[in-house]
Amino acid sequence: MSNRSKQFVIGALGGLFLLSLVFVQWMEVARRRVEAGLAPPEAQVPAASRACVECHAQTTPGIVDHWRGSTHAAKGVACVECHQASPLDADGFDHYGAHVATVATPRDCARCHPVEAGEFQRSHHAAAGDILASLDNYLAETVEGSRVPFDPHGATPGRPGGGPVNGMASAFLGCQQCHGSRVAFQALDGGRVGVEELRPDAEGRPTNAEAVARVRRDGGGRPLFDPGTWPNTGIGRLNLDGTRGSCFACHSRHDFSPRRARQPENCGRCHLGPDHPQSEIYEESKHGVAYRDLRDSLRLDGPTWVLGRDYSQAPTCATCHMSGHSRNGGRVTHDPGERISWTNRPPVSLVLDTDVQGRVVTEGDLARRAALVADTAEAKRGRMKAVCGHCHTGDYVDAFYRQYDDLVILYNEKFARPGVAILQALQTGGLVSARQFDEEIEWTWFYLWHHEGRRARHGAAMMAPDYTHWHGMYEVAERFYMGLVPQARGLIRAAEEEGRGEAARAAREVLDGILARPEHAWFGR
Repeated sequence: MSNRSKQFVIGALGGLFLLSLVFVQWMEVARRRVEAGLAPPEAQVPAASRACVECHAQTTPGIVDHWRGSTHAAKGVACVECHQASPLDADGFDHYGAHVATVATPRDCARCHPVEAGEFQRSHHAAAGDILASLDNYLAETVEGSRVPFDPHGATPGRPGGGPVNGMASAFLGCQQCHGSRVAFQALDGGRVGVEELRPDAEGRPTNAEAVARVRRDGGGRPLFDPGTWPNTGIGRLNLDGTRGSCFACHSRHDFSPRRARQPENCGRCHLGPDHPQSEIYEESKHGVAYRDLRDSLRLDGPTWVLGRDYSQAPTCATCHMSGHSRNGGRVTHDPGERISWTNRPPVSLVLDTDVQGRVVTEGDLARRAALVADTAEAKRGRMKAVCGHCHTGDYVDAFYRQYDDLVILYNEKFARPGVAILQALQTGGLVSARQFDEEIEWTWFYLWHHEGRRARHGAAMMAPDYTHWHGMYEVAERFYMGLVPQARGLIRAAEEEGRGEAARAAREVLDGILARPEHAWFGR
């Protein structure tokens, strides 16, 4: 071989070697970009879902695009893997060779995520659908809307195609989009078929064949959902298989973004407004200010997100309530209540001792209470303090909790328990009716605890002074002294004038006894 040929071979081999180095480096850069969340991982389309992906890339390209950027796609979890259904499932139908269901429930997610699904099912989030029988929903269904299924006045002016008015619209589009609907099918008789009618067994399969037979289906056999109950991603949704909740309330459908679930704006979809403004409270707090300034340093796209190891610049909602940290082995919880020591949702705040199902224990007898409690408020507070301790000293954290406890107890003892006692005395004596919201004082009381009282307590819990005072305790006091007390006195006087002296005297004794306490001494009687 001539020298020139040898030079050519050596040059070619050197060029190939150089190209291989460049290729390896490119692959490493690409890998690191994926790890950092700067580029989506390569999608692995499983054989069972290949036809689904190809078809939906044309019909609903946004869904496929979202999925391609997900961890599911990188691990070969696709359409059929999540939407597969048994022939025995009430919502299953044949779809181009696969038997699938439209709604993926926590039971479906539990096939791969059993721990997370179990934690979620025990959480207060999963119980959010209980609002369907609450005073809040009575407002939406009756006071704002109508409990009858449809308005009898027929066609609606301005609606394309006409059609009757649904009197439950405020509840469907308001309350239930956060709290969750009772998912139901359209029935052949014009009614609905939901979980109560299907009576699912422990595997989520319906046991009432007659109810299944009443489900209305399209020409292809696909069950038709009641439009008042679906679409819905409410976090406490009551599903057809008997499970509660929707994982997609936080994680979003098809891309299942950890980044999105880690951001406070995601929680703000539901946790905002006059009665539970945690989003606004967080924005006012020092934590929220730090987040807005330093969010680019928080590694929100990281494959892991452990406080004290992956980031420490600022906390988000997930940081404090759910995410792992360096002092608990990085363990994430899908039960936000595991770190909350008071529940500030009801009229009177309760110490958050819970039983094995995650329900608040309200038993007053200490011995019986001890037998029921599976997780104490003290233990929950200890878990939260472990989070706080990444940035604050123990003395600082203890002093904060002292301030918080004092505010909650002040609200409870000065305003909430007295308010409950006043309303109970009026109801017992027949000075107000059993029906809610048909008398002014009931609206006053609802504003006091449900709006102003919650704002004060939540503001104190999350270090937002304006919500604690001006949007909170100031308005609680104004509502109590300038609204509730004068209205109660008016009802008592009216009862006296009507000759109901005994009932009036009993209510007056309760009211006067409350106002005689030292904390109300400044207020003239």
